[in-house]
Amino acid sequence: MDPKPLKRWRVLVPRGGKWGDGVAARLRALGAIPVIAPMINFASADDGAALANAFHELADGQYDWLVVTSATTVDVLAGHGVVLPENTQVAAVGETTAGALQLAGYRVDFVPETDNSARGLVKEWPSSAIEGRVLIPQSDIAEPTLVSGIRELGLTADFVAAYRTVGVPVSDAVRADVASGRMSAILVSSGSVARQIAEQLAPLPESIVVACIGPRTAFDARAAGLRVDVIAEDRSSDSLIDALVERASR
Repeated sequence: MDPKPLKRWRVLVPRGGKWGDGVAARLRALGAIPVIAPMINFASADDGAALANAFHELADGQYDWLVVTSATTVDVLAGHGVVLPENTQVAAVGETTAGALQLAGYRVDFVPETDNSARGLVKEWPSSAIEGRVLIPQSDIAEPTLVSGIRELGLTADFVAAYRTVGVPVSDAVRADVASGRMSAILVSSGSVARQIAEQLAPLPESIVVACIGPRTAFDARAAGLRVDVIAEDRSSDSLIDALVERASR
C-alpha cells in the first residue's frame, strides 16, 4: 500500500483550531499539502439573557435532559460555568461531542451508536426516556430537526441559541487556488461550511474533489448547489480522510 496516497494533493481544510490542526497533521503524513482556511467562526448569541435564563433553569434541575450537538456548545457551557445537577442526563450527538463533554468535566449518559446526527439521536433515543423536559442549546442557524424530533417522541424540548455561526472570508490566494484548479480537494465539515463554499468559491472546477463528512453534510452540500464526490461513512475527521484516500487510490 502506498504510504503517501495523497502525495502532492493540495487539500482545503475549512476549519481551524484543534480540528483543523489535527486534520492537517494527518493529511501531511499521507503526503498531502493541507491549506487551512477557516470559513466559519462562532460568536456570542444575540439574546444573552435567554441563554443565561436557560442555563439557570438547567443548573436548577428543571431539565431532565441536556442535548449537546457540538464541541462549540460544550465551550459555551464551560464558559458560563454551568454545573449540572445529578438528576439531569446528558445526550451527545456523537463520539466527538461526547469526548469534548468529558474533557470539560461533564458526564455523558447517551450517544447514538450507528448514526452521529440529529436524526440518529432521535431515532436511537432511549425508549425509557419518553417524557420530561429537554434543553437543546445550538447554533442560531441550526435546523429544527432535533427539536421537532424530540417533541414527536413525547418530550418537551426547548431550543436556545447558544452561539452564532458567522462566515469568514477566505484570502484571495485561496480563492485563486480553487478557481485555477490547483486545489485538489475540499473538505466539507458541516452544512454551514458547505454554504460558505458555495457562496465564496463556486463554481468549483470539475477537477476538485468535494469530500463531505457524512451523509447529512452531503445532503446540505447538494442543497447549497455543490457537487459531492466523496462521502465519509460517519461524522469523524478520520472517516473523512479515509474516504479521500480511498478516492485517491482509485
